[in-house]
Amino acid sequence: MRKLAVICGFGGINAAGRSSGWHAFNRVVFDQLSSAEQQQTVRALTQLAQPQTDLRHTIMAADEQQTRLNGSLIRQWDNQLWDANAVPVHEPFTDEQGQACWRLRHQRLPVQSAGQAPIGFTPEQHYPQPTQARHHPRGLQMALYAASDALGQLGYNWEHLRQHLRPDQIAVYAGSAMGQLDAQSHGGMLQAALQGKRTSAKQCALGLAEMTADFINAYVLGNVGATGTMMGACASFLYNLKIGLDDIQSGRRRLVLVGNSESPLTPEIVQGYHAMTALASEAKLRELDQLNPDELPNWRRASRPFGQNCGFTLGESAQCFILCDDELAIELGLTIYAAVGDVFTHADGFKSSIASPGIGNYLTLGKAMGEARRWLGDDLLRSGSFVQAHGSSTPQNRTTESEILSRLATTFGIRHWPITAMKAHLGHSISAASADQLLMTLGSWQQGWLPGITTTEALADDVHQQSLHFALQHQPLDSTTTPLAFINAKGFGGNNASGFVISPQQTALWLQRKYGRQGWSEYQRKQSLTLAQSQAYDEATLAGQTQLRYHFAHNELQPDDVTLWDHSIAIRGWQQRVLL
Repeated sequence: MRKLAVICGFGGINAAGRSSGWHAFNRVVFDQLSSAEQQQTVRALTQLAQPQTDLRHTIMAADEQQTRLNGSLIRQWDNQLWDANAVPVHEPFTDEQGQACWRLRHQRLPVQSAGQAPIGFTPEQHYPQPTQARHHPRGLQMALYAASDALGQLGYNWEHLRQHLRPDQIAVYAGSAMGQLDAQSHGGMLQAALQGKRTSAKQCALGLAEMTADFINAYVLGNVGATGTMMGACASFLYNLKIGLDDIQSGRRRLVLVGNSESPLTPEIVQGYHAMTALASEAKLRELDQLNPDELPNWRRASRPFGQNCGFTLGESAQCFILCDDELAIELGLTIYAAVGDVFTHADGFKSSIASPGIGNYLTLGKAMGEARRWLGDDLLRSGSFVQAHGSSTPQNRTTESEILSRLATTFGIRHWPITAMKAHLGHSISAASADQLLMTLGSWQQGWLPGITTTEALADDVHQQSLHFALQHQPLDSTTTPLAFINAKGFGGNNASGFVISPQQTALWLQRKYGRQGWSEYQRKQSLTLAQSQAYDEATLAGQTQLRYHFAHNELQPDDVTLWDHSIAIRGWQQRVLL
């Protein structure tokens, strides 16, 4: 049997909340939860704003509960350090003496909604000491939060786990598509002179796109193995997932942390995408819904994949997934949340507009479907799969992606293929968007719901529907009969990626055959302990007893800590050597 790359841990933060413990997923399908589950979801949202408060047994009052719910998912600006109604703008003018001058004025941002992290969440509050976050760009703060959360969800002590591996059997592939562009990074560096400020020594370095992986290596894992990121616009996470998958299947690595972190919610970035006419602005939403000038749009419905829409909605997100080879997972008893089948990437070829979609996504999704059929057979492809669509909520995407899905579904003999799109709830987090899609896919198998595109009341007339079933409402999902999910991403510049993942139930059937009754029974015994530790982490977090994992200048390695032989290298703190 082939070597499987299995997902054994995940964590992060997006507009729906904390990823671990299924809290972000549960916020999306909140109306389908029991009363007890709803209370737990609200506690998790509250804990993000009050990280040192014990909320385990708190019963939220109805008004407080509604405040927390309103302060999550896509909404009007409410969790930023800048005022969307008074964004400073310098404009040129000529004075009475004919001299060119500048004057400062303030204007209302034309885009008034975004998929922001839940209200009250500031990553620095989750550091062991908030001052440690000084000079850290928000995207990197969120990356540390995501990696820490993933280790907690993993349920296995990291220091113990890494001693099972050689240092070079671990990798981190994580980054951002746009780099860091806030005041603590490249944005502040470029604006310093104009604002009469001093450029800091950190702004240039901390703005680099691969700094996400660098921070996780240096301050969370202490990783000395492979590292880096691959950038592919909105498909970046799937690009990184492909690298991690290839590493594990080839045997080069046994554990890979794959992730992306993007925090693009600054006035300058919003203005940039608005200038491209890519975003759902206040004016366009008002026109779309035929509102009067004094009527405010329904910000919650700003993103409407495959419906009558007018542009996408920016979001922020940081997500990390821990991939292992199946042998390591079985040996240590790590919980298996899914297996990653394969990921395919293709460009569009010659084109006129660099931002327009092309044919590359036909190749990526077609290959993913063909490979999934080889893994699972025709029947499960046709009747046991669903699609997490890119679903950006632009008029161009709704026609092009629906045509791709429809033509391929018809070609492969699929009828009523379930299609959903998480940007309806979370916004478009650029490089982390497909990570959000993967997170919601794992939640569907665990919690038994396929989140619907509930912000879209009806499909647009130009959406291709043959052989497709767009889930406009949350619908039940049975992981045993629907074990196959496709993740699709269509990025600016011709960056297309499609991958497929397989449910934990289907993965377990394969691994039971591979390891036999006794081997599987021993795995289950170990896994029950790991799962208990994962649940204990969630309880401790809700009790205000956990902190973001941040080890500054911790066990720093010096040249004297490396012992060299012509066949191996030993590193202080690692039981196993790097083999040459």
